[in-house]
Amino acid sequence: MNQINLFDDHTVSAPLASRLRPQTLDDFVGQQHLLGPGRLLRQMIERDDISSMIFWGPPGVGKTTLARIIANHTKAEFIDFSAVTSGIKEIKEVMAKAQASRAMGVRTVLFVDEIHRFNKAQQDAFLPYVEKGSIILIGATTENPSFEINSALLSRCRVFVLHQLSEDEMVELLVRALHHPDGYGEQNVQISDDQLHVIARFANGDARTALNTLEMAVTNGQISAEGITVTDDVLTQVTNRRSLLYDKSGEEHYNLISALHKSMRNSDPDAAIYYMERMLDGGEDPLYIARRVVRFASEDVGMADPRALEVAIAAYQACHYIGMPECDVCLGEAVVYMAMAPKSNALEKGTIAAKKDIKDKPAQPVPLQIRNASTRLMADLDYGKGYQYAHDTEEKVARMQCLPDALAGSRYYEPTEQGEEKRIKHKLDALIRWKAGDDSAIDEIRGE
Repeated sequence: MNQINLFDDHTVSAPLASRLRPQTLDDFVGQQHLLGPGRLLRQMIERDDISSMIFWGPPGVGKTTLARIIANHTKAEFIDFSAVTSGIKEIKEVMAKAQASRAMGVRTVLFVDEIHRFNKAQQDAFLPYVEKGSIILIGATTENPSFEINSALLSRCRVFVLHQLSEDEMVELLVRALHHPDGYGEQNVQISDDQLHVIARFANGDARTALNTLEMAVTNGQISAEGITVTDDVLTQVTNRRSLLYDKSGEEHYNLISALHKSMRNSDPDAAIYYMERMLDGGEDPLYIARRVVRFASEDVGMADPRALEVAIAAYQACHYIGMPECDVCLGEAVVYMAMAPKSNALEKGTIAAKKDIKDKPAQPVPLQIRNASTRLMADLDYGKGYQYAHDTEEKVARMQCLPDALAGSRYYEPTEQGEEKRIKHKLDALIRWKAGDDSAIDEIRGE
């Protein structure tokens, strides 16, 4: 590839994304649900009526840019603060300065980038100053504020959710970069609409990634007397690996595992495979996914297809034996099996109901007839008295109560009509009738 230097002039020495950072709301691309005409956030900025707020959204959607636009509009003192490089000491210094400014009648807007990186003690340090009005706090985070921001601080901030940019919005951003004087407006860059869409899709909603990719493609373009041409070969090289948003310890981790579980539950194998591969592509441990599939096999399939648990365990073992990347097909087989299996949550409901009784009711004594009389004293106390050995009966079942007296007749496992569970339901219903005295149910128990 022909390497060229487009940035000899000191005015264009900064990265393209920095040079094109919007300075006004009219230059801002995307987030029309917040910044469109008449929308709340736009009105707050235009009126310079800013309250404490949190900007929550994925990388590259404009959180920091919005804060800088506020800095350009507000008459308050604006302080840019990084959660990465600052601690309690720096927070207290800024707070003291803000209080001094407030005494002079000057508001302080404090912008904290990556506020989720602050620990609880650091976040607590802001709280009294936000409550007193000494500062107006604007935080930016890629993580769910419900998990990462202290509830007391979060309750005093308005949360604005920024969305991933659409492909059309990304293309609009790229076209602006090609014509803007701080971009390539002085260069004759030849790049097709299809190539712009390739970059937009590659960026996956991240404006910074889109502009960085465009910059790399132009920098490595072919130079001619007519200008610079971005070739398909160059574009392929600069877009050869896309990193999908995925944080193994963050919200997207839980979003994707939830999506996988619910896709299997809804018998959608295509969606299930997609979300499984999304997680693996993001570096997720296949054994974590396999463990969730094992759980699913009992929670959502259960006795409707008892073999589902065997398949899930086999997939876990396969992932353990061969690892990535080969094990994704084994895991995929289990995921598809779960999606297509008959579904029953009867086991899940039964265990929940039993745990509730254990929690809410007094511990019940085990009936004497099913206690083990392992000593003479126990036998003298009637342990095991009245026990009926099921194998000694023709029906292989005895009319003997096993639940404690206080829980006699309780139903925890109630089979559905799905898959294999339909047969189990028929037999269990017959067993219950027979134990209640209906001798005619014995033929159903025997399967006759």
